[in-house]
Amino acid sequence: MIKPPEATKHWSKVEYLHETVRNPNIHVRGTHSYYSNAWSGSFEESVVRYLYGDDYSLKAWEPAWPIDQLHIGDYVCIGAEAVILLGGNHTHRTDWFSLYPFPEFIVDAYAGKGDTVIGDGAWIGMRAMILPGVTVGEGAIIASGAIVTKDVAPYSVVAGNPAVPVKLRFTAATVDKLLALKVYDWSPAKFDALKPLLCANDIEALELASTRYDEVSI
Repeated sequence: MIKPPEATKHWSKVEYLHETVRNPNIHVRGTHSYYSNAWSGSFEESVVRYLYGDDYSLKAWEPAWPIDQLHIGDYVCIGAEAVILLGGNHTHRTDWFSLYPFPEFIVDAYAGKGDTVIGDGAWIGMRAMILPGVTVGEGAIIASGAIVTKDVAPYSVVAGNPAVPVKLRFTAATVDKLLALKVYDWSPAKFDALKPLLCANDIEALELASTRYDEVSI
């Protein structure tokens, strides 16, 4: 296979977030989460919107309110042209008669939405949008083009505008067992050793292997 030059963007190449993220208000766990940036700018330039902490805002002004944070777990896959909206209500108060952000009332106009969390192992589809303050659970799938306005349960699939649950990826019992295993808290050595079982769907085999690994490691 002919590999594209290092400086060339291509759909086969991804941007690893731990290598590129510089905004102090973005917190990336681990070293495996990536953004498919072949058709857009970098993750911070194109995906993250309205978040204080980029080079320009840091030099231009001091924030007048607490900054909502973005937390991204490990092994997160973010599709091309996805958007993660931050910045609370963007100073548009829907409970006021006027939605306009008048400078003299700008401090009162802002309302935070809380931190946004993308859980370990989640997959955000191409051109999906995550609204401020949303938590996407571990292993969840956000369908392409979905507009996510509410929290997404672990190992569930959501789609549409606004996004609604479509199904669980596995039975509820299997999801409970996966969460109890705390797969993404495993040591790198354990994760690598049990990776073949993570790339399958036999929960009993995974539970047994996890128990045996821990017993041998004691």
